[in-house]
Amino acid sequence: MTQNRAFWRSIEAVHDVVYFAPDAKQRYEALGLKGYWMGYVASRSAALGTPSPTTVTALFHGFAPALVRRALPDAWERATPADVLEARLTIARDALAPVLDGVDVDRVARELEQVVAGLDFAGKPLAAAHADVPAPGDEVGRLWHAATVVREYRGDCHVAVLTAAGLDGASANALAVAAGLAPAEQRTVRGWTEEEWDDAVSRLGTRGWVDSTGALTDTGRSARAQIEDTTDRVCAAGLDRHATGRAITVEAALTGIARNLDHAGAVPYPNPTAVPRP
Repeated sequence: MTQNRAFWRSIEAVHDVVYFAPDAKQRYEALGLKGYWMGYVASRSAALGTPSPTTVTALFHGFAPALVRRALPDAWERATPADVLEARLTIARDALAPVLDGVDVDRVARELEQVVAGLDFAGKPLAAAHADVPAPGDEVGRLWHAATVVREYRGDCHVAVLTAAGLDGASANALAVAAGLAPAEQRTVRGWTEEEWDDAVSRLGTRGWVDSTGALTDTGRSARAQIEDTTDRVCAAGLDRHATGRAITVEAALTGIARNLDHAGAVPYPNPTAVPRP
């Protein structure tokens, strides 16, 4: 299962509906937050309470510290974490509901909840924080909540692999762009300045991962593939046998939901998460 990335890519798509919902910005602004990125940063980190910009920068990894500082701690003066989390859950419900016709939502939610129950959260702080958020009472909310915990679990694993490989946030994003996994506007989306981005590309060039034009080299392609393979192994190590079995069982249904989201245009590709279609 871990080597077949359809499961992980589908998890990503289900979670990601909250980032691409056309009214996400307006929903957060209705709470008093200011702009899309304050809503993004606050909603993704609210499971931790009212974390500082430094903590959130560490957990998110790929975002420029300046972007996070523009959102926090100001967001916590404008809205409570509980209200922010509820708004995000409402966005998720509204985005997922139209693509779930014919899906046994309760079964998928139960299977994913069993995956969550079998995760080892040691070293996975963002996933652990979301796991501590009480699960919603409705089927669609439960499905999205469980998918979110699993998504952040893989994200925490991926960040560990990136840092072990010596990749800072800007360099990791620049590598994803060079590999064709993230859109060309990734620099501005993640808040990096031109100078910071150029320095990141230079660091990749020193490794031989990109050439003088910033294009991916064979060495860089191999390194990026190794990062994904290592992430797979780290993720697999933290799933017990029961969780692994549940993930295998639910993969087909989950992939169907993810492809419905793709067909509906609810999650565009390529996108800043740098995760391909399932």
